[in-house]
Amino acid sequence: MTRKAGTSHEPSTLTVKGRDLRLRTLGCAVLAALAIWFIAVNTGSVTVRMWIPTVTIPLWGVLTVTLLVGIALGLLIARRRARR
Repeated sequence: MTRKAGTSHEPSTLTVKGRDLRLRTLGCAVLAALAIWFIAVNTGSVTVRMWIPTVTIPLWGVLTVTLLVGIALGLLIARRRARR
């Protein structure tokens, strides 16, 4: 692996087996893999209290919904910033 020298306008990249990979892409892939692994190993049931009802569901379901809501909020914020 070698680092490419770039200017302040170019994204940071790594060259792996002749392909340029952005560090941001690599970091996102690692975080996604860790999140999926964390969700997969947490299989116990938990009790979740929503304002009035209390439900018992698998922890992986709670974590998956939380991850999806976080991704949606991140995309929404990024889209709003891009408009400015």
